[in-house]
Amino acid sequence: MNQDNPQIWQEAVTDLETLLDFIRFGATQMSKSDIYFGHGTDNAWDEAVFLVLEVVNLPYDLLPQLYSSKLTTTERQSILELFQRRIAERKPAPYLVGRSWFSGMPFLVNDQVLVPRSPFAELISRRFRPWLQKSPERILDLCTGSGCIGIATAVAFPEAEVLLSDISAEAVDIAWQNIAYHDLEDRVSAIESDLFTALPGEQFDLIVCNPPYVDQEDFESMPQEYHHEPQIALTSGFDGLDFTRRLLKEACNHLTDNGLLFCEVGNSCFALDAAFPEFNFTWIEFENGGHGIFVITAEELKSYFQA
Repeated sequence: MNQDNPQIWQEAVTDLETLLDFIRFGATQMSKSDIYFGHGTDNAWDEAVFLVLEVVNLPYDLLPQLYSSKLTTTERQSILELFQRRIAERKPAPYLVGRSWFSGMPFLVNDQVLVPRSPFAELISRRFRPWLQKSPERILDLCTGSGCIGIATAVAFPEAEVLLSDISAEAVDIAWQNIAYHDLEDRVSAIESDLFTALPGEQFDLIVCNPPYVDQEDFESMPQEYHHEPQIALTSGFDGLDFTRRLLKEACNHLTDNGLLFCEVGNSCFALDAAFPEFNFTWIEFENGGHGIFVITAEELKSYFQA
């Protein structure tokens, strides 16, 4: 709890009335604190909007006149408690409410999975064009976490069979919950697997992967908010590339002849280029921000590892 002036919080319960009152108050208090924004928002105002609207269960495209709606006492207390916890605990806001948004869709989350925030959302909205020329029949989402990338991809390709995979049993449980949340049990499933170990002989037209890729130096300097997330989903060896090295070597055996691998490595893109100078990684440029996702074909991977 922000202890600088506890009376401010006590008075807020009775002095503030509307949605806009609480958004403004929350943004002010968070701006005064040392919290870090990077788990769905990048500023105090949007963070306050997220927390307030999650409590009252209203959409983010709310009509402007509804911001003058008055809140009940219970709603006021719940919102203030979330603001106080966000400041005191430095826990990402989606963990506090148990839900996050990705690619325009809500996803259930807890601290066993990363908070969704990948530039994969833009790729999905583009249906992976221009690299993907034909709708895939089978899709694999490796290191799925909450399942957000794979599930959003399933929605983008409504005829595809989609498999979500993660080494964490807890993450797979959340992924199954999100499959049910979006009523996709008929063609989306989840499995516990360390890379391809539980998928012998399986092949896919499209593999998407947001693996752990934060190097040790970056992890140690990350704001406190990131240390609430599972480290197994963030770090992968000294240079962040232990998992990606394995993925590149094994993926060609699990892609169809015209299959594509899209993989996110964030800031470790420079280390990856240095580690594999002979590779023809295509680094994707994003209009909405983000970087560090490459695409490579099955044919290219086979030429490197099966020559």
